Amino acid sequence: MSRFTCTPLPLAGLTRVQRQSLADARGFFERLFCAEELAACGWSGPIAQINHSLTRQAGSLRGLHYQQPPHAEMKLVTCLRGAVWDVAVDLRAGSPTFLHWHAEELSADNARALLIPQGFAHGFQALTPDAELLYCHSHPYKPQAEAGLQALDARLAIAWPLPVGERSPRDAALPGVDAGFAGLGLL
Repeated sequence: MSRFTCTPLPLAGLTRVQRQSLADARGFFERLFCAEELAACGWSGPIAQINHSLTRQAGSLRGLHYQQPPHAEMKLVTCLRGAVWDVAVDLRAGSPTFLHWHAEELSADNARALLIPQGFAHGFQALTPDAELLYCHSHPYKPQAEAGLQALDARLAIAWPLPVGERSPRDAALPGVDAGFAGLGLL
C-alpha cells in the first residue's frame, strides 16, 4: 500500500501528492519521500539536494526560480508549518501549456506536496506567518544555471491570493517574459 495518492494536474507532469498519515493519541507519522512509491507520481531521479526555507511574513513572495538545462531539476515541495500558495509555470518549449501556471495551497494541515517536473519555474506566496517549506531536488544547485522570471509579470498573470509583501531584491529584479523567450528545450 502506497503512502501517497498522486493526482495529475492540468499541466502535464505536474502532480499533487497527498500524504497518508498514520495517527493515534500520540500524534502522527507521515512519509515525506519514498523514491519507489513516488515513481508512480513521476519522480524519476535520486534526491541530489534537500532545502528548507522559512518565510516570516504572510504575503511575502519567493520566485519564480528554475535551473537551465542540462541542470534542470525536478522538485518535490512540502509545507511543514503554516501555509503557502505554491505556483508552477510551464516553461517547456513546444508544450501545449507553455507559460501556463497552476497553483496549489500547501499547508502543514492538508499534508499535500507538489511534484514539479523539469522545465517549470517555481515560486510561492506565504499565506501565514512563519511558513516553512522542505524541497527535495533531483539535481544540485548550479549557480551558472540559475534563472528566474518576474513573478508579477502581466503576461503570466498569476493570481496571487494576498497583496504582495516582502520580496528579495534578486527576485524583484528578475526579468519578465519577453516576446523572444522560447522556453526550455526539454520535451
